[in-house]
Amino acid sequence: MSSKIEVNQIDKRNGSTLTIGGCGTTVTLASGASQTGFGRTGTVDWQTTKITADPGPAVSGKGYFTDTSSGAFNVTLPSSPSAGDIVAVKDYANSWDDNALTIARNGSNIEGDAENLVCNIEGSSITLVYVDATKGWVTVNSGNTDQAVASLFINASGGTETTSGNCKIHTFTGPGTFTVNAIAAVCGSTRNEVSYLVVAGGGSGGESPVSGGGGGAGGFREFKAPLTPYTASPLDGNPCGTSITVTATNFPITVGAGGAGGSAPPCNAGNNGSNSTFSTVTSAGGGGGSAYGCAPANAAKAGGSGGGGQGAAPLVPGGSGNTPPTTPSQGFPGGPAGSNPSNYANAGGGGGATAAGSPVTGSYPGGGPGGPGGAGATTSISASPTAYAGGGGGSADSRAASRPGGDGGAGGGGQGGDHTRATTSGTANTGGGGGGSRGANNPSNVGPAGSGGSGIVIIRYKYQ
Repeated sequence: MSSKIEVNQIDKRNGSTLTIGGCGTTVTLASGASQTGFGRTGTVDWQTTKITADPGPAVSGKGYFTDTSSGAFNVTLPSSPSAGDIVAVKDYANSWDDNALTIARNGSNIEGDAENLVCNIEGSSITLVYVDATKGWVTVNSGNTDQAVASLFINASGGTETTSGNCKIHTFTGPGTFTVNAIAAVCGSTRNEVSYLVVAGGGSGGESPVSGGGGGAGGFREFKAPLTPYTASPLDGNPCGTSITVTATNFPITVGAGGAGGSAPPCNAGNNGSNSTFSTVTSAGGGGGSAYGCAPANAAKAGGSGGGGQGAAPLVPGGSGNTPPTTPSQGFPGGPAGSNPSNYANAGGGGGATAAGSPVTGSYPGGGPGGPGGAGATTSISASPTAYAGGGGGSADSRAASRPGGDGGAGGGGQGGDHTRATTSGTANTGGGGGGSRGANNPSNVGPAGSGGSGIVIIRYKYQ
């Protein structure tokens, strides 16, 4: 008995459902007939002839065995595709790892991006279906070794991991390793370019029997990559700064400690903070603040941002910022001493990421505060707007209660000591400079110079 049933032979009719054929039978179309309304099943008709070069725009519904053993080539997707169009490719010669196959997008997006797709894992296959103009062609099936394409996005680990939309964020508040397990294998792609924030440790304030300059903030360096949307700081280095395109390897992360604050009344300039690093980017530790009555060797120090100067005669200038120089600048100088020796022993503020420390103002007697620290920079790389790298405030001489110490700059800068307020340190993991120490003429507020705040490293990239 024949295993075929003709199309006009009906086994049964159930309401509006027409069942043709039976178990174990095959339904065929008569010569000249066509099939419509059944839709595709998500499979393709594989072409039995292998291809060694681009066959021209691929035909929807077909699968292509590709042989790249003699050299890499493209398979070009159909132009003006319709929703539901489907194309597949297979590594026939197990040679994609040596000579990658590039799927040329031909004007449509692939996985939502205007980028070609590179298949580079040996023995693999990949199936793409066209969805719409926004996503374009999407991967619906890959396999036959590990996967068809190494990765469409970066895959990495390390630090404290969080997500924001399609971005993954790695935050390092101490030394660690950023491990890139896989990179995006897309020809000409910017998906392997990461956004980063690297902030060094802030400098400590100057320590003196009378008053000390504020510590400079740690160097601030940021780069916003094209595929990682967020509101960057005014110091975003794109396109003039240093970009980082990662590879599948380990990247040691250094997070700089803040400069240690010493005790008053010894007369010493503050200590510089330590550097922070990620790959080819290094931010310099902030400069230590000056100290009143000390030898020239204890003047304000240079750094990512400079330490605050001193207003007493002889006048002591603020330390230089952006040392060593970077583009954009990683920080500003400390507050200068001003031009009036009658400022007596008030001290300048430490420099910040976006502004210099303020100079000493006013004259003695009668007031004149210590200089505030320079403002830091605010970025949303962590998914929340946060200020970093504010300079420490300079302290005020203790001989008049109306002489306030300088406030710390926005971004973790410490408060300079004064007649009523004690010195404070820079905030941890902001790179803020420490406040200058308070003098011995008011013993109730004598204390150590403020330590610099430790730095931070944040890395952000598109992961899906």
